[in-house]
Amino acid sequence: MTNPNTAPAATGRKPAGKQAELWREIVKNRAIYLFISPFYILFAIFGLFPVLFSLYLAFNKWDGIGRMRFTGLNQFRYLVTDVQFWKAIWNTLQIWVYSTIPMLFFALLIAFLLNAAFLKYRTLYRIAYFLPNVTSIVAVAIVFGTLFGNKYGLLNFVLTSIGLAPVQWLSSAFWIKIAIASMVVWRWTGYNAIIYLAGLQSIPSVLYEAARIDGASTWQTFTRITVPLLRPVILFTVLTSTIGGMQIFTESQVLNGNGGGPGGAGMTIVLYLYQLAFVKYLFGYASTVAWGLFVIIAAFSYLNYKIVQRPDAS
Repeated sequence: MTNPNTAPAATGRKPAGKQAELWREIVKNRAIYLFISPFYILFAIFGLFPVLFSLYLAFNKWDGIGRMRFTGLNQFRYLVTDVQFWKAIWNTLQIWVYSTIPMLFFALLIAFLLNAAFLKYRTLYRIAYFLPNVTSIVAVAIVFGTLFGNKYGLLNFVLTSIGLAPVQWLSSAFWIKIAIASMVVWRWTGYNAIIYLAGLQSIPSVLYEAARIDGASTWQTFTRITVPLLRPVILFTVLTSTIGGMQIFTESQVLNGNGGGPGGAGMTIVLYLYQLAFVKYLFGYASTVAWGLFVIIAAFSYLNYKIVQRPDAS
C-alpha cells in the first residue's frame, strides 16, 4: 500500500520534472529559438503593445502630447449615444452589403468558369483576376475617382454619349456608397475567386462523374455537390469579407476626404476613427471607437459563422 505521507511529494515532483525537461529542451534548441525570436519581438512591439495600449487609452482622455486624464467608462458611455458613430456604422454596413454580396457571387461564378474543362490559358486568367488585389489601393481610388467624377468622369461621359442624364456619383448619399463598393468588388473579386478555385479543385471528380451518370443537370450538380462541399470555403470568404468590409478606409478617404463626403454619407467606422485621432487629436475616444469596432466585427463574424456553417450531423 502506498504511504499517504509520500503521495503528495511524489505528485508534486512530476510537474517540476516536466518543467525541467522543457527548460532543457529550450536550452538545447536555443539557436532555433534565437532565429525565430525576431518575429515575436517585432510582433510584441508593433502588434501586441499597440493593442494593449489602445485599451489603456480607451479609459483616458489624451490629445497625443499633453498629460493623460483618466475618465473611466465615460467614453464608452458616450460611444453608445454618439450619433456620428452609429451613422458611420450604418454607412459601413450599407457599403458592406453593396460590395460583399455581388463580390462573392461573381467570385464563385469566375472560379466555376476557371475550373471548367474547356477553358484554355487558365494560368493567364488566374493572374489577370488576381492582379487587382496587389495593386496599390491609393492608385485604385484615384483611378475610380476619375471614373466617377461628377463633371468629367468617364462614366458620365458614356452616359451623356448615349443620351442619358449624368449621375452625381460623388455628391449623392446613395451613389457615393455605390462608388466605394465598386472599388471593393473590383479589388477583391479575383482574390476570392482564387480561393474558391482551390476549393473546387479539392472536390473529387468522381462525384461529378457519378452525377452525370445519374443524369444530373449542371445546375443540380452545382447546387447539390459544389456548394455543399464548398461550405467551409464560403464560410472563410464570408468571414474575411466581413472583417475587411468593416475596416474600409482608403477608398472612402481618397474619394471623399476626411469629412466623408456630402452629409458624411461616405463616413465609415475606420474613417471616423481616423478623423478623431489624426484630425481632432482625440486619441482616447478614438481608441474607444476602435474597441467598439472590434466588438461589432466579432459579433458579425459569429453571426456569419452560425448562418453559413455546416449543420452538425446528428
